[in-house]
Amino acid sequence: MPRETDINILIAARGGSKRVPRKNIRPFCGSNMLQLKIEQALRLKKVNKVIVTSDDNDMLEIAENLGAIPMERDPYYASDTVPMGEVYVHLASSLNCKDILWTPVTSPLVTDKTIQNCIDIYIENEKYDSVVTTNIIKEYMWLGNKAINYDPRNHPRSQDLPDIYALNFAVNILPRELMIKNRNILGDNFYPYMLDEIESVDVDTEFEFMLAETLYQKERK
Repeated sequence: MPRETDINILIAARGGSKRVPRKNIRPFCGSNMLQLKIEQALRLKKVNKVIVTSDDNDMLEIAENLGAIPMERDPYYASDTVPMGEVYVHLASSLNCKDILWTPVTSPLVTDKTIQNCIDIYIENEKYDSVVTTNIIKEYMWLGNKAINYDPRNHPRSQDLPDIYALNFAVNILPRELMIKNRNILGDNFYPYMLDEIESVDVDTEFEFMLAETLYQKERK
């Protein structure tokens, strides 16, 4: 049975970024990642509001000009030292909605279709309390001096490694109250929506910024 929803899209955009300065509004493929993310969010169906939270006036102005709702964030909740659990509780507590769709500016390659699919799954599958995007990792992984996903004495081909999936946080949908309770954007029984390598790119370094630009231009041709 479909659940009743009241989904607000929450786009969190900090002003400070040490590894890639001003990456959210730095020129990107004729626009910037914040503008592209807001425009994408406004295109989506079954969503009531698009909210941009930031400590940066330039980013809040972009949000307002594009038709999103700007929400000023206390600098403490945009610092490098605040625990993310506190940030999630603060932001969720600042909204008046039933459900939150968290989609970061730094995932510019996730498509409209993917986000819409995540929304549809969340609405239609009430047995899951949340939807989370993930991607498969096929790497030889070690923790300290111990292999954790293969036997080094019986070295497998990479394609034969177990399917370990990572949370990439390109899209997270969950009830607002659960976000507060768990102090996280994960539910207790989430649906893992798999992304490919391109959509799962998260921009956190200069290399990833350049990679995302190249892939975005190629994918939009």
